[in-house]
Amino acid sequence: MPDTANAPPTTAVHPVDLAHKLTQFTDHWAPRTVAEFNGHDIMVAKIQGEYQWHRHPDTDDFFLVLKGTVEIDLPGGAMVTLHAGQLFVVPKGVEHRPRASAEAHILLIESTGTPNSGDAATAAPRRVL
Repeated sequence: MPDTANAPPTTAVHPVDLAHKLTQFTDHWAPRTVAEFNGHDIMVAKIQGEYQWHRHPDTDDFFLVLKGTVEIDLPGGAMVTLHAGQLFVVPKGVEHRPRASAEAHILLIESTGTPNSGDAATAAPRRVL
């Protein structure tokens, strides 16, 4: 018989189906929080076209490509190309611009409350699925 005295609290135990979450919206550059982890939002987003150049002064920016190809422009003409299953972390304070010529799906991890544009005035609102 299992020892339940030291077991974690029983909360809803369901996996997060990222593909299903991505079917629930169509807009681009509008991340949706699908889970929370140690004060961070785990988000999915659909992207297409170019996002604006921006930086996050206090936090790194994590990108994992789930579908498609994403390019991240960096200072000095550098660029990182990511395909499905690849990730890249932009160090805090580094200006960057993500873009995708065709629709791509990405997973982002950011501290809860981090504006996706680096500026609270221009950031997409936090949306939870």
